[in-house]
Amino acid sequence: MRLESIAVREIFDSRGSSTIEITGRDRRFWAEVPSGKSRGSNEAVVAGFAHAVRSVQTIVKRLEKRNFDSIQSLDNALLELDGTKNKSKLGGNVTLAVSAAFARALAAEREQEVWQTLRSEFFPKSVSGKPPLIFSNLINGGAHTDNNLNIQEYMVVVKPGRSVEKSVKTLIRFYGELAEFLKKAKKTRLISLGDEGGYSLNFKNNFEPISILEKLIGRYRLENQFFIALDAAATGFYMSGKYHFGNRRLTARELVSEYARYFKKSKPLFSIEDPFAENDVSGFALLREKLPRAWIVGDDLTVTSPSLIGRAAREKAINAVIIKPNQIGTVSEACEAMLVAKKHNMKTIVSHRSGETADNFIVHLAKAGNADAVKIGAPVRERISKFNELIRIF
Repeated sequence: MRLESIAVREIFDSRGSSTIEITGRDRRFWAEVPSGKSRGSNEAVVAGFAHAVRSVQTIVKRLEKRNFDSIQSLDNALLELDGTKNKSKLGGNVTLAVSAAFARALAAEREQEVWQTLRSEFFPKSVSGKPPLIFSNLINGGAHTDNNLNIQEYMVVVKPGRSVEKSVKTLIRFYGELAEFLKKAKKTRLISLGDEGGYSLNFKNNFEPISILEKLIGRYRLENQFFIALDAAATGFYMSGKYHFGNRRLTARELVSEYARYFKKSKPLFSIEDPFAENDVSGFALLREKLPRAWIVGDDLTVTSPSLIGRAAREKAINAVIIKPNQIGTVSEACEAMLVAKKHNMKTIVSHRSGETADNFIVHLAKAGNADAVKIGAPVRERISKFNELIRIF
């Protein structure tokens, strides 16, 4: 397919959420890339507006008017043009936006859904399975808001039944009922929302939100459909060799014991993401040994890097991994990361992030690679488009 033009359409915010548009076959195709507020140190560089404009000018000089017959061929050209380990020349948000927009253009040329084009190129052996679990962040803490919670995300995890639409509607009702419950419990008329649409207010301790979610799951008899997951984002509360959790300063081993206590107290709780700082591989491994049946999920630890996912597998640090395409910077590299995870029998969770846009590309990536789960955030604001696409293609 011939690239006829490439342009930066807009930058949504100072953190780098961006839109890039390409033209092919006299049609326009775009991709919006989220910024990410809580980022791992090994992620691809995010280009701000001026940097993004310069990067697109560089890409135009080298790639415009050229023909590419696959997503991989375009991505290879972008990687060669950038020539850095972390996309610092072009910016990972720019390269991903060009890559994803091209994937849309190629799908249109072939008269396919985007997920079909992705599957045929990267996951040819994959077959459509059951819909993925839906991770939805309903209570925000950590870097996503301003409250007293160390843990960044308290999620309900929905196991879709025969109807994804019905499951999403149940989640939306649960989200509304949770607001009413919190207003009564905390004696307030208004509740703020965090970066990802989850409720933001102070709690007695880091466990109370888990207890509240579990209570509501029981109240509405959703025990077989709704579960609980956490994203600790522990790098955010790791300082001077200790984890500042609640009012205590804990070693990694002490924090393992604290997490184990949480899992013992709450039956629906089954997954925890980034329970330790991004370089504390031994902490991850300790927790995985302590909780062999739980999902121990890498995000900042692995940053959608095939090599870092492979390392985490060899060190038995995790058994599940977050896939965020803009952490690595191209569609093909994100697909490779999923393949490496599957090779090591890890659960794959294709994920949104903060500074999110209405782009629904990750839902197509999840379907193409037969991901175990999608992580979307609360069913509100710009994330509704992802829920709608989930309903449509599953």
